[in-house]
Amino acid sequence: MASIVSDAASSKVIVGVDTHKHIHVAVAINQHGTRLGDRAVSADSGGYAQLEAWAQELGQLDRFGVEGTGSYGAGLSGYLRRCGHRVVEQTPGRPPQPSQQRQVRRHRR
Repeated sequence: MASIVSDAASSKVIVGVDTHKHIHVAVAINQHGTRLGDRAVSADSGGYAQLEAWAQELGQLDRFGVEGTGSYGAGLSGYLRRCGHRVVEQTPGRPPQPSQQRQVRRHRR
């Protein structure tokens, strides 16, 4: 008889973290892009532990995408790496500035 594995146990979890000076905000998705939840924690060792424990509850952790691994996210990145997790730098996408848009239009003429 085949056993049925729960979705949480078989789901690969990716956690993206927006880091700030006093608080970090995380969003977790599965490998299909389905949002699993979000969490805000304090930017200190207690908050890092809460974030990791929350993420572990969601399924098999694949990686953490952390914004600002060299600044506000440095402490969290180090903590997660020491716990054995894969951490990648997450660079937020920024739309082109108005001056850049004008330059592109000018070159199309």
